[in-house]
Amino acid sequence: MNVDLEIALAAELDPIVDVAAELGLDPQEIIPYGWTKAKVPIEVLDSAASTAPDGRLILVTAMSPTPAGEGKTTTSIGLADGLNDLARERPEVGKAVLALREPSMGPVFGMKGGAAGGGHAQVVPMEDINLHFTGDFAAIAAANNLAVTMLDNHIHHGNALDVDVRRIHVRRVVDLNDRALRNVTVGLGGINGGVPREDHFDIVVASEVMAVFCLSTSVADLKERLGRIVLAHSRSREPITVADISAAGAMTALLRNALSPNLVQSLEHSPAFIHGGPFANIAHGCNSLLATRAAMTLGDWAITEAGFGADLGAEKFLDIKCRTAGIWPSAVVVVATLRALKYHGGVEVADVETPDVEAVLGGMSNLEHHCRNLLDIYGLTPVVCFNRFPSDTDEEMDAAIEHLRDQGISAVESTHWADGGKGARALAEAVVEAAGGAGEETNVSGNTGESADEGESADGGGPRQRFSYELDQPLEDKIRTVAQRIYGAADIDLPADVRRKLKQFTDEGYGDAPICVAKTQYSLSTDPKLRGAPKGHTIVVRDVRLSAGAGFVVVIAGDIMTMPGLPKEPSAFRIDVDENGNITGLF
Repeated sequence: MNVDLEIALAAELDPIVDVAAELGLDPQEIIPYGWTKAKVPIEVLDSAASTAPDGRLILVTAMSPTPAGEGKTTTSIGLADGLNDLARERPEVGKAVLALREPSMGPVFGMKGGAAGGGHAQVVPMEDINLHFTGDFAAIAAANNLAVTMLDNHIHHGNALDVDVRRIHVRRVVDLNDRALRNVTVGLGGINGGVPREDHFDIVVASEVMAVFCLSTSVADLKERLGRIVLAHSRSREPITVADISAAGAMTALLRNALSPNLVQSLEHSPAFIHGGPFANIAHGCNSLLATRAAMTLGDWAITEAGFGADLGAEKFLDIKCRTAGIWPSAVVVVATLRALKYHGGVEVADVETPDVEAVLGGMSNLEHHCRNLLDIYGLTPVVCFNRFPSDTDEEMDAAIEHLRDQGISAVESTHWADGGKGARALAEAVVEAAGGAGEETNVSGNTGESADEGESADGGGPRQRFSYELDQPLEDKIRTVAQRIYGAADIDLPADVRRKLKQFTDEGYGDAPICVAKTQYSLSTDPKLRGAPKGHTIVVRDVRLSAGAGFVVVIAGDIMTMPGLPKEPSAFRIDVDENGNITGLF
C-alpha cells in the first residue's frame, strides 16, 4: 500500500463539530456532510467578520515546477500545522487556518493523482476531498451547461436575439480529461435536434463559471457576475449575456449551496477551508475568495496557495484576486526542491535524484527570478522553503540555502512530509519573522510592518498593494508588461485576429479588465523545454477570451489546452476499491 495512503487511513479524525468549535463556531452554525466535512454558511462568516479583525494572509507559491510537482499543497498544510505547533509553546503566535483549492477529478484520474497533500502533511478525509467532495464541481458544471442549454434552446425557439451561431463563445464542461470532446458537432438529428454547429468542451476548472464562483463575495454578487457572462454575439456584433437569456437566476439556484466554503481538517487537526479550484495555467488558480476570507476571519494566520509557479499562480493571485478583494499577503513562501533546481540546471527528470551540487546552483536562476519578482515588483518578502526529499544530501541543501542567503533571501529546509508540523517549525518561525513577528495588530489587508513600496494605502492602513501593471493600460500593453516584467520576455507576438479581438473587448467596455495568462507551468516562457530563467524570448499569443463575469481577459499563450487529455498510463489505472470498500491508489 502507498505510504501516503497508509498514513491517511491510520489518521484519527476529530468530529467536524470539534474542528468548528476550535474556530469559535457552534454546531448549529455549520452544515455537516457526515462526521468529517461541513459547509459554513456565508451568513455565519459575515457575522464573524463583523466583529473579528483579519488574520495575516500568507501566500504559498513556487518556482517553476518539474513534471513531478514540488509539493506546494503539502507545504501549505505543513506550514499551517507548523504554526499551530509553534503556538502551543508560544500562544501569542496565534491560530493558523488553511484555505486551499478542491482537486479536479481530471488530474486525479490523469497524470497528477490526488491533491490533498502527502505524507504527514495531508488534509482529510483524503478520498472524499479528491472524489466529488461536497458536490461543488458538479454544481458548477451543471450551472455552466445550463447556460449553454438555454442559449441553444433560445436559438431553437426563434432566436429573438439574433444569435450568430458562428460566434458562440460559451463551452460545455466536464470534470474529466477527455480529448475527444475538445471539438464536437452538436444539433444533429433533424429539426428537433437543434441547430447544427461546431461546439467545444473545457474541463470544469477552466470554465468562466468556476472563475466567477471563486471571486464572488455573496449570493447576490454571484448572480450579478453570472449575468454578465458573454455567451455569444449577435449577427450585428452585439454581446449576448446570461442575463439576456434569463439564465442567471436558475444558475444561481444550482450554485447557492455550493457557494458556502467547505471545512475539513489536516492530520494534525488544523482547520482547513477547501473550496473552488480553477487551474493556474488556464485560469486564475486560487481557491474561492470566500474561503480565503473565512480563514482570515476565523484565524490569526490564513495560509493559502496559488497554483504552479509564481509567474502563473502568484501573479494572478496578486494582480487579479487581491486587486479584486482588497486583500494583501504579509509574506510569501516560495516552495522549491533540489530536484527542481537540478532540472532547471539542465538535469533530466530521470536523473534529478542523483547528487549534484553544481546542477543545484545552476538552476538557481529560476528560483531567484521568482523571488526577485515578488520583492521588486510586488514589494513582498519571499521565504524560500526547500521541501526536502529523501534523496537530498546535506551538501546540496547547505549549498542552496547559503547561496540564497548570500543574495539576501531567507531560506529554510522543511521535513513536513516526514515529520508533520514539527518538521515545518523552522518554516513557521521564518514566516512569523518575515510577516513582522507574532501577536501584532494587523490591518484589513492582513499586513503588518513596512513593504518595499513607498507610501501607504488610501485609508492609511499599512503598506499599499503593488501590481505588475495598471488597469488603465491598454489590454495589449498589459500583456506585454506581464511578459516583460514577470516572464523576462523581450516582446509579445499578437496575430492580427488577436488584435482585432482585443480591440473588440475594449470597444465593448472591457479595456480596463485585468488579464489572466494561460501558458505552460514548466517554463517562464511559452516553451516548456526552455528551463532556468530565459531572457529575450517572445510570448506568442494564440487567442484571447473574454471572461466578463469573472472580470478579466484570458490570454492563451503557446500550446496550452483548456481540455487536457489523459497520458498513456493515467493515474486511473492505479485507483481501485478493495474488498472492504476502501479506495486505493489515489496518490
